[in-house]
Amino acid sequence: MTPIHKIAAAAVTALSLGTATQAADIVEIASSDDRFSTLVAAVSAAGLVETLQGPGPFTVYAPVNDAFAALPEGTVETLLEPENKGQLTDVLLYHVDDRKLTAEMIPNGSNYFKPVLASERLCISKGADGVSIADGTGETANVIIANIEADNGVIHVVDKVLLPGTRPACH
Repeated sequence: MTPIHKIAAAAVTALSLGTATQAADIVEIASSDDRFSTLVAAVSAAGLVETLQGPGPFTVYAPVNDAFAALPEGTVETLLEPENKGQLTDVLLYHVDDRKLTAEMIPNGSNYFKPVLASERLCISKGADGVSIADGTGETANVIIANIEADNGVIHVVDKVLLPGTRPACH
């Protein structure tokens, strides 16, 4: 078992100990879906589990495992090292908005949105083809599943890890 999968398994086990009568928060939903095991491991390593289990509201643009696998070789492992916790936290918070934004609430066209990582912006575009998100690298992620409801917000599943950098062009 790889270190990433060990961390993910521990996080899932720890997060699954809640009572069955509680509504599912963002972390519980992600932990119960194997497509997010790398994200769950990263959230745990960054110490953000408690934050994302908080009252919110949050919108999380959640990359699937394949999105993390598409990063340059060694990137995920490097980010998971304790000395890189700050950088990992920045990357993860770039995926979080402190409002509940369903796909229906995103206006048509292209608009800047401010993630929790305060100094950065995302360009979210909505049109006939769906919702896409341009990040600080100028690359675009596609929302492949929208509006997974949680008791503290909403999750939109994306096919790319969003990375901070320069403000994306948003026309």
